[in-house]
Amino acid sequence: MKVLYALYPGPDAAQDAVDSLRAAAADLKFDAKQIVIVSGEPHEGYEFTDSHTTSAPYRWAVLGGICGGTCGYLLTTISQKAYPLVTGGMSITPVWTNGIIVYEMTMLGAILTTLVTLLIGAGLPNFKGVITDPEIATGKILVGVVGPPESSQPELEKRLRQAGATQIKYASAPNS
Repeated sequence: MKVLYALYPGPDAAQDAVDSLRAAAADLKFDAKQIVIVSGEPHEGYEFTDSHTTSAPYRWAVLGGICGGTCGYLLTTISQKAYPLVTGGMSITPVWTNGIIVYEMTMLGAILTTLVTLLIGAGLPNFKGVITDPEIATGKILVGVVGPPESSQPELEKRLRQAGATQIKYASAPNS
């Protein structure tokens, strides 16, 4: 599959290109999800950087903590009741000693859930490959379209140039 992309010197020009491509997506017969943006650094405050934000990791961490704490409580309570000991009238499941295990399991659940959320949000592991260009390392921003229709390529090139592209290139998409 072919990729048509352009390199931009800054985030303002890249945002103009993304806006132009999204506005033309229906007319040029491609889906706006085919638009690709790659940058070597974050550009906060631009719509093209926020378009992929979908996660609230603290919510998942709280859920993981609740699940971990519940598992810790069940582990201590069930294991102590499964092996009944003569305790001389004391409780068989003391709250203070079990609290340490419940606390540790709560933290383990929150940490593991946060780690999984981070990996999923970062798209790791990525076995499909990525679209890249050596110019990204020098601060340029790549904006392109994966699999554009042949008939719309001249118009796409025109729109990318109008947005301030320094270079326009074609490449093949890696393992799409």
